[in-house]
Amino acid sequence: MTPATPPPAPLLIGCAAGFSGDRIDAAGPVVQELIRQHQPAVLIFETLAERTLALAQLARRSNPEAGFEPLMPEFLRPVLADCLQHGIRIVSNFGAANPPAAARAIQCLAQELGIRTPRIAVVHGDDLSAPAHRPLLTAALAERMPAHELVSANAYIGAQPIAAALQAGAEIVVCGRVSDPSLVVGPVMAHYGWAWDDWDRLGRATMVGHLLECGTQVTGGYFADPGYKDVPGMDRLGYPIAEVDAEGHCTLFKPQGTGGCITTATVKEQLLYEIHDPAQYLTPDVVADISAAEVIAVGPDRVRLQGVQGHARPETLKVNVCYATGWFAEAEISYAGPRAAERARLAGQTIQQRLGHIAPLRTDLIGVTSVWGDDRSRWLEGADLQQASQDVRLRMAWQHADHAAALRLPREVNALYCCGPAGGGGVRTHMRQRLGLTSCYIAQQHIPTGFTWAAPLTTTELSHA
Repeated sequence: MTPATPPPAPLLIGCAAGFSGDRIDAAGPVVQELIRQHQPAVLIFETLAERTLALAQLARRSNPEAGFEPLMPEFLRPVLADCLQHGIRIVSNFGAANPPAAARAIQCLAQELGIRTPRIAVVHGDDLSAPAHRPLLTAALAERMPAHELVSANAYIGAQPIAAALQAGAEIVVCGRVSDPSLVVGPVMAHYGWAWDDWDRLGRATMVGHLLECGTQVTGGYFADPGYKDVPGMDRLGYPIAEVDAEGHCTLFKPQGTGGCITTATVKEQLLYEIHDPAQYLTPDVVADISAAEVIAVGPDRVRLQGVQGHARPETLKVNVCYATGWFAEAEISYAGPRAAERARLAGQTIQQRLGHIAPLRTDLIGVTSVWGDDRSRWLEGADLQQASQDVRLRMAWQHADHAAALRLPREVNALYCCGPAGGGGVRTHMRQRLGLTSCYIAQQHIPTGFTWAAPLTTTELSHA
């Protein structure tokens, strides 16, 4: 009688980034904890948001070798050698608008570090910005098809190409716009080999990904509120690790010696983050259902999630389309001392009188009202500022389709040094291209996905590594 094959050991998945610009020293403790645990392990970096990808497309236009997460080399540099040595595979969407260039950058980094070249898979299929996809977008968006220049069009694709790449032996999987939870679903599917219609397990893996995708939001980041929700060690928050069992249930914990906390409260907050319907969390892989889920404390900084269910995946994929809408300009100047708010308001009124006929202007008096104000600054009309702060910073902003026109605002605020009310100083100005966003749904069968292996570096690329 042939002995039964033992089930795979539980899979550990650590998260070392929850957004573009996250801490670059996060991965080290996560990787050391994964090594200490001696279990199959994957490290993920989640670095994309809705407009991050469009900004990456703009960067790629300026430089064909740019367009991936700018911090990627710094994320990987401290841990790449350890991951390769200990068999910890890496999965990330840090490829953004240019996954092939990201793969080349990783190869160059390995060369620079004097370690072997990793086996890198590059996922494709999400980018629908090429002219060949225009009829598909036009049909899906109809009257909402932007008249302005398209900057990017990306579908939120699922986990299947990630799982296929890992099963084929990839040590690093570089993606662009995949659904955030799919960064976890792919490794879990590759590890356990579940069927792609095993909805409950897919739903559970998806919610593991949802808990990990924002990094420290599940360990106390974006949670702390002194005296109400205290979190220790905010300066050294531990990034989360999930142990996923053969049924897809998970236990969350964090690296030893790190700050932050994992409690039922932190887990519940993240579980509900961006969830529009707890019974129908739509993803490319499955519709997850947490209406019967349980969040259970199982030890210090250890919380288990179980009871997630899943339903058949949607037939369509969400596609975000970003387009150029002109230029955004903002400028600030400070006023302090007696009647500071009145002088700041006069400065704002001066700019309004000179430029208000061109485009709507937003005026904030930071120190008086800035967050609660409206974009046309109606709150400022007739506001009583006699008792307002004596430390006020005027901020004004607008957008305009024409670069030269938009530039007039920072120039006018700068001119307040000598042409404005008494005592103004500390001018700062900023201008950037502004993007609009619209979304549509396209049938999954019209968006083929897959992966390719990163090509070896050329002699020229090696010489520049």
